[in-house]
Amino acid sequence: MSACSVAAVVDGSVPPGVRIGELSRRVGVSPDVLRAWERRYGLLDPLRSDSGQRLYTPADESRVRRMRELMADGFSAQVAARSVGAPAPAPPPADTAALATVIAALDEALMALDATAAHTAFDRLLASYGLDTVLGDAILPLLARIGDRWERGDTTVAQEHFASALLAGRLQALTRGWDRGNGPRAIAACPPGERHDLGLLCFALALRDRGWRIAYLGQDTPVQALADTAGRLAPDLVVMSAVSRQPLARAAGALAELGRAHPLAIGGRGASHDLTERLSARFLPDCVIASADAIAAGLGADV
Repeated sequence: MSACSVAAVVDGSVPPGVRIGELSRRVGVSPDVLRAWERRYGLLDPLRSDSGQRLYTPADESRVRRMRELMADGFSAQVAARSVGAPAPAPPPADTAALATVIAALDEALMALDATAAHTAFDRLLASYGLDTVLGDAILPLLARIGDRWERGDTTVAQEHFASALLAGRLQALTRGWDRGNGPRAIAACPPGERHDLGLLCFALALRDRGWRIAYLGQDTPVQALADTAGRLAPDLVVMSAVSRQPLARAAGALAELGRAHPLAIGGRGASHDLTERLSARFLPDCVIASADAIAAGLGADV
């Protein structure tokens, strides 16, 4: 440090701190990501020089390093920032008209069996909205509408299968690495005979976004296989989901035994309060976002 710069710090004309490029070099996070964390989560609280430049302090550096550690353990950026102590501002409300336009474009592409246009619309969703909005306000309502149209005969089997397969593939692509970290662990599965697992997949993605680790077994899982997996992994929660009551009712005896060994939650449209009470399980509401919030907050059976 030159004599001139030492004097400037001593007499207070230059506040202590470093520019974002130097902070980036020290912590190994790009300036663009640092700016995003400052904007979205309030992670950084820079000083201002007389010329208006942002100068980042040792406290900023410590928060960034801690956030990186938490994310390396598998926590999402939102959860990590909240754990560090940064005030996580509520996201601005989604532009409902713009969101509806993207959803309509995705729906139209799926019904036209146009994979390229459908992937483009899905990319727009991911680029423009948070995961909760993508899942709770776009993908799940769209799947429900497609299912309703199929039941009325307004959508062909081919269209329904095409839409389900494409969306399942895109959602599965978001699951990479979701079993890493030190957060609580959940095992997610559908009972024997239940082949509709997109709602469960969306719930698991939302729970992962809240810092949980996921072991995903998916559709048509024998309860004994689920019990064996739970015995190996010792999960904090086992989640069973079905869109109709029958698969859950048929597996009720085995699920009751499973619930005596591990914390158990039942969700999906096939779940009911009376069934979960008989199984001593948690009842998860059909809204996947509300269910994920309830589990992440450590709430009890009823929400």
